[in-house]
Amino acid sequence: MGGTTLVERDLTTKLCEMRATGEFVAALAEARARPRRARPSPDGRLALIAADHPARGVTEALGDSLRMADRHDYLSRIMRALEAPLIDGVMGTSDVLEDLLVADLLRSREARGALLRDRLLIGSMNRGGLSGTTFELDDRVTGYTPDGLQRSGLDGGKVMVRIDRTSRDSGATLEYAAAAVEACGRLGLVTFVEPLPVERLEGRLRVQRTVEALAWAAGIASGLGSTSVRTWLKLPWCEGFAAVARATTLPIVLLGGPAEGEPERTISELGEAMRCAPNVRGALCGRNVLYPGDSDPLEIAQRIAEVVHGTMNGAAPAPVVE
Repeated sequence: MGGTTLVERDLTTKLCEMRATGEFVAALAEARARPRRARPSPDGRLALIAADHPARGVTEALGDSLRMADRHDYLSRIMRALEAPLIDGVMGTSDVLEDLLVADLLRSREARGALLRDRLLIGSMNRGGLSGTTFELDDRVTGYTPDGLQRSGLDGGKVMVRIDRTSRDSGATLEYAAAAVEACGRLGLVTFVEPLPVERLEGRLRVQRTVEALAWAAGIASGLGSTSVRTWLKLPWCEGFAAVARATTLPIVLLGGPAEGEPERTISELGEAMRCAPNVRGALCGRNVLYPGDSDPLEIAQRIAEVVHGTMNGAAPAPVVE
């Protein structure tokens, strides 16, 4: 990317003006009438962009504590990644998704509305466990509610469950997550559950990326709610991931984790995960796609999508997953 601006600055200026004058409401209503795909995952695989980190107080990327706090740059990078033809959609909080919907209408006549047409829009639900706080593990639904997802014309929701065996707050978060899965199931919405086994080291929560810990968490997440028919799991990669995948029959998407400026590693791990088990079905990556060092977010997004959809690793098409 070379530090260049991906989208002209007047786009966010226009969004700010529309929000202040009320034009935003009418534009958003028009944008929500976008064409939507009949099936969430036509080939049983998904490549999605994650864009919900700032709402949990996570703004650091590549050593810059405020990198993701620049909303113009953030939106520019998301829109750039969504230009990749094989990307299936984006997961984010209401402010981000609504900005994207309206920004899509503000593009040139030829491109108007094309960015999110037939793309999945997934709403992020529990953002209340703010990063670095004493209540981080009491991760309440402060973003989209299941009813809010449906009213907004979204295709599904995502909930994160960080499980610390020594913290009672993790038990409360399991209840929030189970209620979200339950409600989304009643409404016919896809739910992505991100179960992360964690421990507190030197005052900070660290994800336990071991086969034993991740398989344990996957089993717990698979049983949330009264039905699992529309539930996907979002898990981090670890060595020996095939054993983690065998802990469930639910479809799994791989998360990306903190931006490292080395997208090749993320792409390599994704390819290995896709080959190791039949229920590993894609990726839901954010920071490693949006902040890939000197690379272009569009290029990295497309390469990840090619791995997911079998055009890069020679995988056979997967059966449809509803």
